[in-house]
Amino acid sequence: MAKGKEKRLRGRAGRMQGGRGSGRATKGNVRLWGRHAVEAALMNPRRQHRKLWATREGIESLDGDLPPDFPLEYAEVADLARLVAKDAPHQGLVLECEPLEDMHLADVLDGDPARPIVVLDQVTDPHNVGALLRSAAAFNAAAIVTQDRHAPPEGGVIGKSASGALEVVPWVRVVNLSRALEDMAEAGYWRLGLTGEAEATLDEALPAGPVALVLGAEGEGMRHNVAQHCDALCKLPISQAMESLNVSNAGAIALYAVATRKPAD
Repeated sequence: MAKGKEKRLRGRAGRMQGGRGSGRATKGNVRLWGRHAVEAALMNPRRQHRKLWATREGIESLDGDLPPDFPLEYAEVADLARLVAKDAPHQGLVLECEPLEDMHLADVLDGDPARPIVVLDQVTDPHNVGALLRSAAAFNAAAIVTQDRHAPPEGGVIGKSASGALEVVPWVRVVNLSRALEDMAEAGYWRLGLTGEAEATLDEALPAGPVALVLGAEGEGMRHNVAQHCDALCKLPISQAMESLNVSNAGAIALYAVATRKPAD
């Protein structure tokens, strides 16, 4: 780090302020931790930042300088641990910020139809949602779509699992997932639901045009009404030695299949 950087980033002295133990942020705000999640949030112009707590090593790990008036407070590792979930790997960086503004499905549907949409039906594990965001970013998906209920809130676990993708991939929350799938159909998307009970494989069912990949909840799978709003159901051709894949792994494979499919003749 340049000598002038520490001077520009010097935080206020005194005791740290914030939550203890639970890792919850101030009401209405989001608390992110870990280098990739925090760095991506700092670089995201759509983020409104409130405060960064950091060790000096954590600041050293960041790529680029913070503005001179950024609300930064230096802290020890043990102090940061009180601001996040138990045993969270904060890597010396904890950022409190406002949630991202809501995204609208119409804005996604008006975008590039070559980019797939990932639809999650009651996937509630934040680690899985974060991992799916990371895969969505890696394979250039247009967005992930979830119900506003029965989905984890934006937060540190998702941010850490997404490794920066939370700031890159639009996350659309809708009231009615079935209605959202109808809107996708009207926009020309072929809705593919992944389920192990299907007869066709993903390769057999995958069309050449716009695709929405629909993934069901961990264990229970897609709800009946959501499955009925899919144009086709398909499965991954996994070995009989394994009953199923984790939803985030299945989503990554499906996104890869969409990205590498052969163009129509």
